[in-house]
Order: sequence, then structure tokens, then C-alpha cells
Amino acid sequence: MFSDMLEGYKRFRATGWTNQRERWNELRDGQRPKVMIIACSDSRVDPSQIFDTNPGEIFVVRNVAALVPPFETNPGWHGVSAALEFAVQVLKVDEIVVMGHGLCGGCHAALTQELKDAEPGQGGFIAHWIDLLNDAREKVVAVHGEDRSREALRTMEKEGVKVSLANLRTFPCIQQKEAKGRLKLIGAYFAIADGMLHVLDEESGEFSPA
Repeated sequence: MFSDMLEGYKRFRATGWTNQRERWNELRDGQRPKVMIIACSDSRVDPSQIFDTNPGEIFVVRNVAALVPPFETNPGWHGVSAALEFAVQVLKVDEIVVMGHGLCGGCHAALTQELKDAEPGQGGFIAHWIDLLNDAREKVVAVHGEDRSREALRTMEKEGVKVSLANLRTFPCIQQKEAKGRLKLIGAYFAIADGMLHVLDEESGEFSPA
């Protein structure tokens, strides 16, 4: 409830704000984060909590299933692309981390196709958004068939991270900076059940505990 959140705000003003007053004074002049994190909107996977960061350390974009659409110039509202452009070209971040997570509802919907025929406002917006995972779903189904077990879903969640990394590399500004060694892309996966973070080795395609 918002009333409870206001109590949290009061605690923040009494402790967090006061204890880090010097840091907040620095942030009045602008932000200089070195890392951008693309994460899911899921309330259980807050990047600032998972990485125990201070204000101004990370630039975060969150959406359903931590997805990045490919570079496009067609008319529309390109929220993720705008945030990427700002982080890479204006803030000049050094790293972009795509963090998927366990028990992801968006990945579950993509794998099961449970929202496939839903109308906009009734699940249709989500269904269209997670179409970005269609290729990943094909890979998962090729291995797991019609199995919808936890293992199959975990595979889907990790494939989703790889989709977003691949789509990041369709952006010319990211291609150029990565090629020059001025930008690093990192894939990660947070397991809610045990609180463990896994990092992707892109050469092997495997995730290992950090």
C-alpha cells in the first residue's frame, strides 16, 4: 500500500538521505553511472537490492522479461531504444548487463503461449511484446518438446537473456563501441529460489554462479 511506502520514505529521509547526504549533493550536478542494467519488472528482482548499489551507480531499465527489441527506425514508441541511446551515447556507460531471472512470468507466457489470442488490455500487449522470444521458444521446444517443467522454463529464461544480448548488437552505436573495446555486454541470471546470480560465458553459452 502507498501509505506503507510513505512510512518507508520517512525512514529513508531519516537514514538513507541523511547518511549519504554528500553523495546526494554530488548527484545534483548530474549522474555518471558506469553500468546500465536491463532487468525484468518483476517486483522480486530489484537490481539495486541484488547488487547492493548506492544512488547513481547504475542506470536501470525494467520491462516484462528484460527484453531488448532489435534496432528499428519504423514509427512507434521506442522506449527501450531511447534508454539505450541515452545510456550509451550520453552517459557513456562502460557495461550493459542483461539480467534475466527465475520464475519469470513473461518467459512462462512465451513458452506456454497462454496469451496468444488475448486482446490488447486483456493480455494482448504482453503477448505481442514476448513475440520477441519466438526464436528462443523454438530452441527450447526443440530440446524439451511439450515439457513445461521448471527445467524447461529455466532454459527459456536463460535463452531470453541471449535474445536481448543479440538484439543489443543490432544497434550501430553498440556495435561500434563494443568493437573498439569501449563497451562490454554481460548476460546474467538471478535465481529467486536460492538468491544466486549466474553469469553467462558467451563462448560456451553456459551460465555459471558468480
